[in-house]
Amino acid sequence: MGVLEALRDPRRLKTEVLGGLVVALALIPEAIGFSLAAGVDPAVGLYASVTMAISIAIVGGRPAMISAATGAVALVVAPVMAQTQDLNYLVATVLLAGVLQVVLGALGVAKLMRFIPRSVMTGFVNALAILIFMAQVPHLYGQGVGPLVYALVAVGIVMLVVLPKITTAIPAPLITILVISAVVFFSGWSVPTVGDEGELPDSLPSLFIPDVPLTLETLQLIGPYALGMALVGLLESLMTAKFVDDITDTHSNKTREAWGQGVANIVTGFFGGMGGCAMIGQTMINVKQSGSRTRISTFLAGLFLLILLVALGDIVGLIPMGALVAVMIMVCVATFDWHSIRPSTLRLMPVPETLVMVITVVATVATHNLAVGVILGTLAAMVLFARRVAHLVRIEPVWETDIDDDGAPEIRRYRVVGELFFASSNDLVYQFDYAGDPDVVIIDLTDADVWDASTVAALDAVQSKYTDRGKEARIIGLDGASQERLERLSGKLGDAV
Repeated sequence: MGVLEALRDPRRLKTEVLGGLVVALALIPEAIGFSLAAGVDPAVGLYASVTMAISIAIVGGRPAMISAATGAVALVVAPVMAQTQDLNYLVATVLLAGVLQVVLGALGVAKLMRFIPRSVMTGFVNALAILIFMAQVPHLYGQGVGPLVYALVAVGIVMLVVLPKITTAIPAPLITILVISAVVFFSGWSVPTVGDEGELPDSLPSLFIPDVPLTLETLQLIGPYALGMALVGLLESLMTAKFVDDITDTHSNKTREAWGQGVANIVTGFFGGMGGCAMIGQTMINVKQSGSRTRISTFLAGLFLLILLVALGDIVGLIPMGALVAVMIMVCVATFDWHSIRPSTLRLMPVPETLVMVITVVATVATHNLAVGVILGTLAAMVLFARRVAHLVRIEPVWETDIDDDGAPEIRRYRVVGELFFASSNDLVYQFDYAGDPDVVIIDLTDADVWDASTVAALDAVQSKYTDRGKEARIIGLDGASQERLERLSGKLGDAV
């Protein structure tokens, strides 16, 4: 459903409006926490969440997905603030990261998503659920936290489970937050609130032009962090977009989402924000719990957040953290792929697939960096796949029936079956009986394919070993791209080994 259709449908419009409001409320403590992690004032993260959400609602490729200040980006840019203690350099980093994302998006980096296996995607989702839960743990201990807070969290979870069974007219998270906030306010209970997390800004964000020297030294300082932010932001955003595609059974424009993230970060930088990317937790609130499906909810999340900060900051500051923690815990439960860890699933799933999922989860949780987890998981999947495919190659020696005067076969045929590439062809040279074979050997590749230069080099080495013994090795059976690759590279790759 598009924006125009939603505007004409009162029920859909109400869903989008309420979804945006719930997300805005949930963004506040998260943005404050990420700001502190990056070493900047809470206003920097809150303004980033406003501008990211509004911008990506217009230019992004995945409707209803929420982009804002995130922990992944905060971890990447934190060293810039630690080294310079200057917001100007942080903003310059965000702007450069945005430019890099636009360039990468235009170059089609989103198409690389097809190389990320399902097991890595499952690990990504499970790791995110764990990280979201871990982010709530600090709110469950420390000063001011006691039995009353635990009771509020428990009541909130019960409400979030029961309310959807009674009505879906109003999102359960919104009812939960409003009811718990009202009870705490009128009872006068003293519990940690949003206001305790950090000071909320009370003015509109203004244009911010970073005052940094345009020198090679500045580029050397911020360049590595800008590239890291660009890659982490794109990876998390594209993975989240794919996840939302699966939930909603719709397709999104990943290329537009990639360069759209860059545009949103550029806009955010020019308003003094810390940058960001897609947030799966808030996206889950918007898409799965609230039922939003269009850009309206994303746009309103940013707009409502701005209104809440500027006009209603004192009221928002009274919201108990226990209510928001309950919402985020239920987001964790909904996000985690419980089917992936059922004993019946684990028994059926190939061990390498499960291992890749575990590697992705462990690496992500250990580093608190989704990019590290996804990259390591994908590399592990590639290695395990190459190893598995390499073992599928068979070499079957067949003696021809034509017998010479001495009773020995004139020709020996080797039938090669499988996909030949660097992993499967490296030991190809050791599979032939060079000394015992007759003067003519046929290597039949009818049931094989040649995929790379490593295989051509291995075949050259086999022929060279036979030639050194005064024998002839003929390669037959190839056609198409495999034949073209052999003819183009054979004898041109240096000494055979």
